[in-house]
Amino acid sequence: MGRSRYVFTAPEQPHFLTLTVLHWLPIFTRPDAVDIVFNSLRYLMGEDFKVYAYVILENHLHLVAQSDQLDKDIARLKSFTARQLIAYLQTKKAKTILDQLAFYKKAHKRDRTYQLWQEGVHPELIQSEEMMRQKIEYIHHNPVKRGYVDEAVHWRYSSARDYAGMVGLLDVYKAW
Repeated sequence: MGRSRYVFTAPEQPHFLTLTVLHWLPIFTRPDAVDIVFNSLRYLMGEDFKVYAYVILENHLHLVAQSDQLDKDIARLKSFTARQLIAYLQTKKAKTILDQLAFYKKAHKRDRTYQLWQEGVHPELIQSEEMMRQKIEYIHHNPVKRGYVDEAVHWRYSSARDYAGMVGLLDVYKAW
């Protein structure tokens, strides 16, 4: 169990998850950075990882996801994307953000120079069809609520398009 008070109560069941960049730093402002997350999710999806809904904003992402070992798969996702995103930032010479990732890194993380993700993912077990609908609706309307777009389907990095019968950037699992 991690340091968070939130735990995966049933790691093989669908959960609503939030992954937040350390100190809410805006990492996902360029398509290349977002592609790192998408490619990682696609890789996991090839291993029976199911994504029901997602949204990626500039400093966090929300998912409803499921796998046989969701807790371990999310840890893998965070570990791999952190390494890839830090390497990406280094190639782009994004010194200001890298300095912040080093500054805000937790003191007990002595094995690395930078920390990209906040600890924990705040998993919430999806306990009913109604809860699944509520979480998907919340995910899709996050960019609207923040004032980034007027309609959920206009946000490129979201599964809202998939649920509206359009083609999205990631194949989501809609059979629930």
